[in-house]
Amino acid sequence: MESRKSSRSFLNVIIRLVICAAVIFIGVAGMRTLAKMKKPPAEAKYEERPMRVEVLRVETEDVPIAITGYGEAKALNVVSLAPEVSGKIVAIHPKLEVGEMISKGDILFKIDPQNYKASDREAGATVRQLKNTIARLKKQYEIDRERMKTIERNRELAKAEFERIRSLFESDSVGTRSGVDRAEQAFNAAADQADQMAQTVQLYPIRIREAESSLSAARAGLSIARVNLKRCEVRAPFDGRVKEVALETGQYVTPGLSVLTLADDSVLEMRVPLDSRDARKWLLFSNENHKKTAWFNSLHPTPCKLRWTEDTGDHYWEGRLHRVVKFNQQTRTLTVAIRIKAKNALSEGAEKLPLVEGMFCSVEIPGKTLQNVMRLPRWAVSFENTVYVSAGKRLKTLPVEVARVQGEETFVAGGLAPGDMVITTRLVDPLENALLEIME
Repeated sequence: MESRKSSRSFLNVIIRLVICAAVIFIGVAGMRTLAKMKKPPAEAKYEERPMRVEVLRVETEDVPIAITGYGEAKALNVVSLAPEVSGKIVAIHPKLEVGEMISKGDILFKIDPQNYKASDREAGATVRQLKNTIARLKKQYEIDRERMKTIERNRELAKAEFERIRSLFESDSVGTRSGVDRAEQAFNAAADQADQMAQTVQLYPIRIREAESSLSAARAGLSIARVNLKRCEVRAPFDGRVKEVALETGQYVTPGLSVLTLADDSVLEMRVPLDSRDARKWLLFSNENHKKTAWFNSLHPTPCKLRWTEDTGDHYWEGRLHRVVKFNQQTRTLTVAIRIKAKNALSEGAEKLPLVEGMFCSVEIPGKTLQNVMRLPRWAVSFENTVYVSAGKRLKTLPVEVARVQGEETFVAGGLAPGDMVITTRLVDPLENALLEIME
């Protein structure tokens, strides 16, 4: 019984193994059959894809350099007016308001002139009085000189009479001692009168000079009085714009206190700080050397273009380079002055504004000429001073010598040859020797 069960179990195992082997065999045979039925994929051919770029054929040229700076336009002459005499304001110009234009010679304001008129009359009377005094002294001087002759003659006669009476008394005992004394007394009186008159005559020139000095002082006082009277009317020194005013009718003013400010807009000036390196390399200085002063040579009056920073159009004004104002050691800047005449500051057309004080402008100053350079867009040159060129339609990287970067342009002085094809398309980390497709 047991042997029969064991034989059956063994047979079952054999059957299962055979079935598993048959299944595996059928699966392997089917997979091979399916694999033989599948077609292999076509072999892909590798082709290098070109990179499309724009290029610029470079040529050498001479480029005039322009230095750019910024500055604020200001009136060249700005005068603060203050009264030179004190008093009450009795009249004011009807257009004395900020922004109004005043013509040259117009009366800006008047100060009460009554006290100064009285001073003028008093000084004039003093001058006339001293003139009469000098005339009287000169006339008296002539009269006393004539009287001096008579008095000297009387002294000589008194002396002769005294000598005669004394001689008669001493030699011939004629007369008396009292007669001699009276004769001597008369002689002494005549001599004293002559001495006094001589002294008076000698003092006349001194007294006349003193009177003339007093007359000069009185005339100076009269001039001051008349000037002060004239100063009661303050007039505009030039055609100007009222910039500031602090004045009212009836106000009491004192000398030296500024009451209004006038700006002369006939000439504007703009002071522009420039990089000292640009100024040294590109500014046009004259060849005349200062022999006695350690300062910059004169600048050529080069015409400059000025553009208002808030104007988006192409409108500009023209000024001229005038002088070097100062050098700042801390900021390494050289400040130059540009002057703009009124006729160049005015604009044509209603839509264009004139250049006025306070406008902040960009300034383009022509400088020296950069010779034999190649012009490239600024973005075509990397910050490492390299460019991408097309050599046989392959990308090559070349180092270049940058002479100047101006606006959106870079000028290259070395590293390229005329006719080289410089890539102007913006590229980010391109592969060296990459194939290029040149776009027209």
